[in-house]
Amino acid sequence: MNPAFWPSVVEIAAWAIALGWCAKTTDALRNLPSVPNLIGLEWDVWPEGLPGLTVIVPARDEAANIAATLDTLMQQDYTNLRVIAVDDRSGDETGAIMDRFAERFPERVTVVHVTELPDGWLGKVHAMAVGLEMCETEYVLFTDGDVLFSPSILRRSLAYAVRERADHLVTIPTMQVKSWDEGVVLGFFQIFGLWGARPWRASDPKAKREAIGIGAFNLLRREALAEMGGLAPQRLVVLEDITLARRVKEAGMRQRAAFAPGLVLVHWAVGADGLIRVMSKNLFSAMNFQPVLAFAACLWIVAFCLGPIAGLFWWGTLVPALLVMACLSVAYRLYGELSWIKAKYAWGFPLGAVAFIYAIVRSMVVVWKDGGVKWRGTLYPLNELRLHNSIRRWETKEKDG
Repeated sequence: MNPAFWPSVVEIAAWAIALGWCAKTTDALRNLPSVPNLIGLEWDVWPEGLPGLTVIVPARDEAANIAATLDTLMQQDYTNLRVIAVDDRSGDETGAIMDRFAERFPERVTVVHVTELPDGWLGKVHAMAVGLEMCETEYVLFTDGDVLFSPSILRRSLAYAVRERADHLVTIPTMQVKSWDEGVVLGFFQIFGLWGARPWRASDPKAKREAIGIGAFNLLRREALAEMGGLAPQRLVVLEDITLARRVKEAGMRQRAAFAPGLVLVHWAVGADGLIRVMSKNLFSAMNFQPVLAFAACLWIVAFCLGPIAGLFWWGTLVPALLVMACLSVAYRLYGELSWIKAKYAWGFPLGAVAFIYAIVRSMVVVWKDGGVKWRGTLYPLNELRLHNSIRRWETKEKDG
């Protein structure tokens, strides 16, 4: 074999990777500004017709956060609003805190206490479904028990949804970064999104696989959700937010995404360790619990994220590697203006890549070791989850009725 063969292959691969990053970054530069920013004066308006909105807040063992979430909801300037807080078998003071809010705001807050989880349901999805059964308004917002809302964000989001006739709107939350390691992991995560779900593709009905769903802010038209069969088709789906978004796309309904920097705040987890633990619940599920897909994802990260770093140390790949570094610099700055994850965390991109690989492997190992996904004190067996977490399988179940 020609001695120059492998160096040539590596150089070609390096250029292919660099061109891929250039294409994705150019796509973001061109299209990211087209995603509405609800912080603007254009959206400081009242939604046409003042439709009713119900916010469903499922929570389990969120005593440390639930009061702040409900307090920000009570401070909303949109008055045609109702909150249904669902205490999902909490072992702490979550339910008691919810009850105190219901006593203070009896016309706006309703509390439901779930004491048992029915067979065949994931805890959070069941809590969401319980709240949905009590919902009578035109719109429903699913959120979490650790989200903070600015006083005008529900009005702004609803105004945009009504104007766009959206069946589903995701207002992308701002992730609170409280340490450098959180910034490194979250910074990598948002740039990794260039290769996955791009927010400007949410409105494209042809982009079926680029659906945007975020558990902190999934706003839906209630009739549209009913037409899709409610939440029952995804009753054992771990990634309930993304699956809900994909169902909207598959049903041919109107999906929209919007930014609102600083108006919806989420602190996902404490430190890189906390973020990795949270992702351990989700990542293997996102790959349909298939080890082959998990290993393929790891190899992709090695090639496309760590490969260019290594390419900086060889003359044959230096130029394409520098192109990738330039793309990363642009992408971090571009997204940072909207996400508030500072561009300075670009230095930690390789650390973020390693952390993400570790999270994927850890997710796979923990699920196999436990025989399923263990979350908030409940174990969901792997054999049951596999029947419901494959995209094609829930599509088939939904079509079969």
